[in-house]
Amino acid sequence: LECAAREAAAWPEPHVVAVNVSSVQIVHRDLPGRIHELLLQTGLPPSRLEIEITETAIVRDFNRALATLRRIKALGVRIVMDDFGTGYSSLYTLRSFPFDKIKVDSSFVRAVDRDGQSAAIVKAVIGLGQGLGVPVLAEGVETEQEHRFLREAGCAQLQGYLFGRPARYEDLAAAIRTSRAA
Repeated sequence: LECAAREAAAWPEPHVVAVNVSSVQIVHRDLPGRIHELLLQTGLPPSRLEIEITETAIVRDFNRALATLRRIKALGVRIVMDDFGTGYSSLYTLRSFPFDKIKVDSSFVRAVDRDGQSAAIVKAVIGLGQGLGVPVLAEGVETEQEHRFLREAGCAQLQGYLFGRPARYEDLAAAIRTSRAA
């Protein structure tokens, strides 16, 4: 978290950085205070930080996790439900927690063009997100068929190897500048 905040604060463009938080971290009473300190130390605006949490991490101590995430959200940091569709995937959790985004697990995305059940689940999650006013991000998009399906289904954001491999920010920024110049 500290490394990601420092790196993102140094980026010349105001991109958002997302950091996964574990079940051990999320129930730690000092996590919101630590995040606040990091934001102050690094100068990273809270709106540029997303904390990603799985539902499995939340159910370990539901009430403490809820209190912690509400305090983090009050800082202006965005909260993301990661890997939705795996684990418990409770609608109660979606309603109770202050999520700013829902990430559909890649295991469903990879099968949308050949498995009707996966396609129906992904469409249902996208519809749920739209109904709740919460954008949905599809993880693991690797083919044009998946891309087309998700765009037609109204998915707000896509991520995966179709768009790029993990890379250092400097390499990504150079590729973007080259692309813009062309």
